[in-house]
Amino acid sequence: MSWNSTLQNCFTKGLSILTGDWCMVINASLVTCEESAKNYSSIPTSLSKNVTKLYLSNNNITLNDTDKKVLQLFINLTELYLNENAITVLHNNTFCNLSELTILDISSNYISTIEQAAFKGLNQLSILYLNHNKISQLDSDTITSLKKLMILSLQDNLLKYFDVKASFKLITLNGNPWNCSCGLLSLQKWLNASNVTMEHENDTLCAYPDVWNKSSIKTAPIQKADCDSRRGSIAITTPSTSAILTSSLNSSNNNIRSSPPLGKTWVFLLGVLVFVLSTSLLIFIAIKFPLWYVYLISYNHRRLKEYEPEMFDKEFTTDLSTFPSISNTNEQDSIAVFEQTHTFVLDEDGFIEDKYIDDPGLTEEV
Repeated sequence: MSWNSTLQNCFTKGLSILTGDWCMVINASLVTCEESAKNYSSIPTSLSKNVTKLYLSNNNITLNDTDKKVLQLFINLTELYLNENAITVLHNNTFCNLSELTILDISSNYISTIEQAAFKGLNQLSILYLNHNKISQLDSDTITSLKKLMILSLQDNLLKYFDVKASFKLITLNGNPWNCSCGLLSLQKWLNASNVTMEHENDTLCAYPDVWNKSSIKTAPIQKADCDSRRGSIAITTPSTSAILTSSLNSSNNNIRSSPPLGKTWVFLLGVLVFVLSTSLLIFIAIKFPLWYVYLISYNHRRLKEYEPEMFDKEFTTDLSTFPSISNTNEQDSIAVFEQTHTFVLDEDGFIEDKYIDDPGLTEEV
């Protein structure tokens, strides 16, 4: 028997059970598929798209991108059971096409993160099971967006605070490490002011502080006056961000006005830098090479003294006897030779020019 003929018979009889991957057809508008404990790692794509109740419990489904695409095909789903799987994160728009869904059970998973738009599109959702997970923080807007939500279970998670503004009929909060301080005051006020029923109220106790660990979070003596005074002291001691920004801008403007023009400041700094570097260099050279200034101090240029002609005559007359005698010459010739040899001329700069060096004829005559 084919699937289509079997399904037609189901509609006719009003009830049918198919072995294997089976669905139970209650009537033409109610189709229940039981796919629990099949060791699925992803949602099977072979399921009927007309299913209204889908049981996928006790598998290894993670709700990855592929699972999200498959879920969009089940537009007639009214109940979805994904409890006891391997889900860790609920991403945005995971259930966005399931506008007819009224019951969602994703309990007993490993969910630690729920993005703000995770439940977007669940306009008819009335029951949500999130119990037995690892949720430590839950944005109030995520839950408030579910306008028709009546029952919410957050039992056995890691919540310390929870701020909610929705109007539930029933909420379960026990098994969380609630911190009964000022951060929990809004939840306590909501529990007492609304018509919500808190299931297991006597077991929903404070974990902190220790003196209230046996008190219910609904009746714990959290003093509103103490919280208001703390907020006031924080507001006084901690200026607002806008005030800090305004003061910083004003101080910056004052500094700009009081400071000299940018161009002159850089010129002045550059001059100081050059002066300091040059002074340091001179000091370094003086210490490292101490002999250079000794030579500088000891250097003394002295001009040669100008002697009178008589002194030259007397000096060279005295030394004349040391010259060897020239044979076949008389006294006059000797004097002429001496005069020709030792003729000195005072130059314009005051120094004596020796003609002996420059006269080539004297060498030939000697």
